[in-house]
Amino acid sequence: MINKDNIITLWVGIFVFIGLICTAYLTIRLGKLDWLGPGGYYLTARFESVSGLKSGAFVEMAGVQIGEVESIGLDPGDQVAVVKMMIYPNIQLTDDVIASIKTSGLIGDKYIQISSGGSDTLLQDGDLIFETESAVDLESLISKYVFGGVK
Repeated sequence: MINKDNIITLWVGIFVFIGLICTAYLTIRLGKLDWLGPGGYYLTARFESVSGLKSGAFVEMAGVQIGEVESIGLDPGDQVAVVKMMIYPNIQLTDDVIASIKTSGLIGDKYIQISSGGSDTLLQDGDLIFETESAVDLESLISKYVFGGVK
């Protein structure tokens, strides 16, 4: 027999279940987990310096985000920084693009700016971007100016 207590218990259970689903969804979205995201393909670039660049930084082209920095490591042989980037699947880059590390504003976050090229050959998953420009080290420029190293 159905009584009032059973109906209330059923409704409480339904609301708790909906709350758990919403919490799981927000955890995935706010944690930037890509279980439900678009994915993409991966490119690497080698830089002399990636000072200030972090994993998760934006990869932009013409001011539009086209991917993000997946990981940053050091090549022990050449002693250069190796940056792995995830590029959205609907973006196609050619093999003569230039990857530059830029700063958002005067002292903002670092990101990678991709400048387009004119080649017809497209980059594939796992390819290397050959043309790179490292980050400008403002501290060394200021110290050179202050201590008379700039002429």
